[in-house]
Amino acid sequence: RRNRHETTPPRKRHRGRPFLAGALALGLGASGLAYAKATNIIGADTAAFVVGSGVAAQTDELARATTVDTTYRAAASVSRNERRTAIAATGLRTAKELEAKQKKEAAKQAEKAREAAEKAERERERQRAIANAKEDPKSAARVLMADQGWTSDSQYNCLVNLWTGESDWRWWAENQSSGAYGIAQSLPARKMATFGSDYRTNPITQMKWGMWYIKMSYGNPCNAWSTWQARSPHWY
Repeated sequence: RRNRHETTPPRKRHRGRPFLAGALALGLGASGLAYAKATNIIGADTAAFVVGSGVAAQTDELARATTVDTTYRAAASVSRNERRTAIAATGLRTAKELEAKQKKEAAKQAEKAREAAEKAERERERQRAIANAKEDPKSAARVLMADQGWTSDSQYNCLVNLWTGESDWRWWAENQSSGAYGIAQSLPARKMATFGSDYRTNPITQMKWGMWYIKMSYGNPCNAWSTWQARSPHWY
């Protein structure tokens, strides 16, 4: 039995074993390569790698995944390029600016459509009033006044008063003493022929001539009405 205070000498390491293992591995590798060359598995100058079926399957799967990824990236790139092209074409810098501009254009187009619809409705009302001029000449006159730029209620009221005093808005009215004729009491009646040969039966022709005469002589219906009131007997 050893004394517990006795020192155990260190064991000697066998340094030759790693070298032997390395040499053995190198020899086995060389033998395998020589056998492969001898049996024509690989060429004399080519290194051979035997790939198992599992590795081959993984390689195919990786190739398919790569193809899908490439296709997706290509599609995304096209989408980005189209967006960039659209942005560049408008001189804008971001998709947000492009969207804002598109909304603004849409609002502008909607406003144009609304204005066009209102204009079309006014034209329909105009045509209805003109077609009904014999039954309601005052409404037709209101429509025709806009052609002269007389759109205020005051000008309309002056015209109503003026022609009420002249003919009471009767298109067939004729002054027995002077021969003045129609709603506007043209003297002589044939003056209205410059606006249509139907001046004796068409209130529109009569009113068009009457408004032209007022504009040329007085500027507007209120001036003509004031002059009419100041004269005795009344005339304009």
